[in-house]
Amino acid sequence: MTILQKIALGYFVVLMGAASLNYIPGLTDEQGRAFGIFALDIFDDALHVASALWALVAALVSHRAARTFLLIFGALYLGDGVFGFFTGYGYLDLGIFTNASEGLSFTLFRVLANLPHILLGAVALWAGLKLDRR
Repeated sequence: MTILQKIALGYFVVLMGAASLNYIPGLTDEQGRAFGIFALDIFDDALHVASALWALVAALVSHRAARTFLLIFGALYLGDGVFGFFTGYGYLDLGIFTNASEGLSFTLFRVLANLPHILLGAVALWAGLKLDRR
């Protein structure tokens, strides 16, 4: 198993963890926000599970599949996180279609809400571009 396949496997674990946040007692507040920062709904859970399964399949299939996953996933998630600064919602969970834009903001809350997708996306892109060695 190459380093990119191992990274994709790590993404499977992280994304399944993200999908499970709403179902672990004590991690959500009264408004249903995980860690008091972001609200995860069925669309978020479906996105995380689908992404996790994609990561798992890519990791198990081949180095090339893992690299493709990291590049595409990285671009999509990084873009989603950056887009969240401009609207308050992402496009991957269809939030921009179900909510009115809240406008550009760099408040601590907005940064913390978008940081997971920015970090996941940036690391995936970096790995896919810089660690492409077998």
